[in-house]
Amino acid sequence: MNMKWKRGMGKAVAVCLAGAAALMLISCGNKEEPGVNLVVSENENERIVNMFSPMEKIDPDAENVARNASDMTVCMAEEKLGIKVAYNTYTAEDHQDKTYDEVAVDRARNNMDDIYLLNPDTIRTLGEEGKLLDLSGLECAKNLRDVVKTANTVDGKLVAIPQEVVAYGLFINKDMFDQYNLELPETPEDFLECCRVFKENGIETPVGANRWWLETFVLAQAYADLYNGGNTEAEIAALNSGESKYSDYMRPGFEFLQEMIDKGYIDTQKAYVSEAIDGEGSDFLDQKVPIVMAYWGAANTETAYGNPDFELQVIGFPSSRGQMPVMPMTGFAVGADAEHAEDAMLALDIMLSDEALQTYTEINKVISSSKNVEVDCIPALKPLNDRIKENVYVLGSNAGMKVEQWGNTCIIVRNLLNGATVDECMAEFDRLQEEALSK
Repeated sequence: MNMKWKRGMGKAVAVCLAGAAALMLISCGNKEEPGVNLVVSENENERIVNMFSPMEKIDPDAENVARNASDMTVCMAEEKLGIKVAYNTYTAEDHQDKTYDEVAVDRARNNMDDIYLLNPDTIRTLGEEGKLLDLSGLECAKNLRDVVKTANTVDGKLVAIPQEVVAYGLFINKDMFDQYNLELPETPEDFLECCRVFKENGIETPVGANRWWLETFVLAQAYADLYNGGNTEAEIAALNSGESKYSDYMRPGFEFLQEMIDKGYIDTQKAYVSEAIDGEGSDFLDQKVPIVMAYWGAANTETAYGNPDFELQVIGFPSSRGQMPVMPMTGFAVGADAEHAEDAMLALDIMLSDEALQTYTEINKVISSSKNVEVDCIPALKPLNDRIKENVYVLGSNAGMKVEQWGNTCIIVRNLLNGATVDECMAEFDRLQEEALSK
């Protein structure tokens, strides 16, 4: 089945998916077309590793570069270890189906697979439940960027490792900004002014949105100072002790979204039910809306925004400190009670090695999870990449925070889209904090 990456990976990196699970066996020596279901060998001596992961929902005739790059790293593991990796996948048909995250958690709790590609909130949930193995002993873990370790270490264990560092930004139709003599926004006030100008010039909905990624606006504004003000550890400690309130950090971002809703800058009804890119992608590419939000990899991939008929620029989200990238972490994890845990760990060590990540990163032109692997980005991503190189960003997920950020913020933003007040949303953050502190 097809899947959408909420990584942003690229979705990346990003999204919850539904439909029925399907089993596919990908073998490096296989000559079948990608996406064809294959029969698992009945050879009892054959070593199989089961992997549950998403696959981007795309036109069947379109080349999914990100998927192909990931498959190449799997092929390396298959060839070096003499194993075969069987893919289980799941895609949500619409907003009423179970999400990919819900299905992934259920499968991991019931030991249905060996390797799982997980979103930040599920990494946190399953890590706290002890359902994931510690990957810190793998050779590849020695080469990880510190930001990856920070985001994916739960209770002292590194429970997930991504192939790329997911970075979310604003995807801008630069031609439309130039048409109305608009500078690219730095602050929330700048952004609202741009939306006002677009709206007054007949652009009905300046911002294309979906039910997953509006949280990026909130996180950028909430934590711009926390992650870039030189006092990160102390501020997180104050949140974890209850001395500070998450709701105080979150309120400005929610008030910003409420103003966007009140002024008609986003279509709340459409956003509430739309899957990422599926809902707003066509309007952006058709130049009906000048702004969407997405992950780094979407700028490289023709199945997303990699081939627009206008000048594309990807910038950070508006904040008090200027354009702010938001970086949550997906990651591959191994089930604590996986049937083929040993082979799964060996496979991941190869898939996430510098050799494999060099191949993966060169094809996808993304930010590698390894500090040893660097590639040049496309021109459209340069503004976002420049900020990240300056170490200016906000973590969208941080296992060191007692209240999980990425998933909870996403859900509470959807409450806002569905008519909840800002005060009601802040009360929910207070409830989550009280619940976390009581454990």
